Amino acid sequence: MSFLIGRDMVGGYGGANILNGCTIGVDKGEIAVIVGPNGAGKSTAMKALFGMLTLSSGEVLMDGQNIMHLKPQERVQLGMGFVPQTANIFTEMSVEENLEMGAFIRRDDFSDTMEQVFTLFPILKEKRRQLAGELSGGQRQQVAVGRALMTQPKLLMLDEPTAGVSPIVMDELFDRIIEIARTGIAILMVEQNARQALEIADKGYVLVQGENRFTDTGKALLADPEVRQAFLGG
Repeated sequence: MSFLIGRDMVGGYGGANILNGCTIGVDKGEIAVIVGPNGAGKSTAMKALFGMLTLSSGEVLMDGQNIMHLKPQERVQLGMGFVPQTANIFTEMSVEENLEMGAFIRRDDFSDTMEQVFTLFPILKEKRRQLAGELSGGQRQQVAVGRALMTQPKLLMLDEPTAGVSPIVMDELFDRIIEIARTGIAILMVEQNARQALEIADKGYVLVQGENRFTDTGKALLADPEVRQAFLGG
């Protein structure tokens, strides 16, 4: 069984289902990517896994434990880190203060973790006293990911981490995501840049209208003519 799995998830907003029985899972040290057309339910699936959406049926298990009853903050205590697509940093705080906010659940000395974040993202060490709102889009995303890492998560969930950044910055972010996975953290990611995301994915999920259309390794999905034609531009 996967370290995190949302099985047969059904749910939505205002009585209308967006998720129609999809199953999403990821193991420790793996990168799993959710792709699909706009409105497919990708971000909704992430919110359901994190407890921001109540499912009408299905289940969410983390490390074999049913976590359906847990609020998002309780899931963070269990080891979930979630980086939303927007409003994911405190713009009026410095880079360092943002990272300190990420350690809010910890009672131990977190200076070693902060140094690990600075090693992963050297530009943040350089700009540690600068207001996060003054940073470029790519640097803001590094702050958001770094802040999530301050909780020492077992699982890191990223919703569109490369939205609005240049291709060079996207490649750099993906390189850092690979590095994070190598430390044993499970990574689940929603991405619009499907082709590039599947290139680094151990597992890929193609959602269409809240259902699993294709599930396979990233490499197999990239090689599948039907996937390429329908979702990757041929």
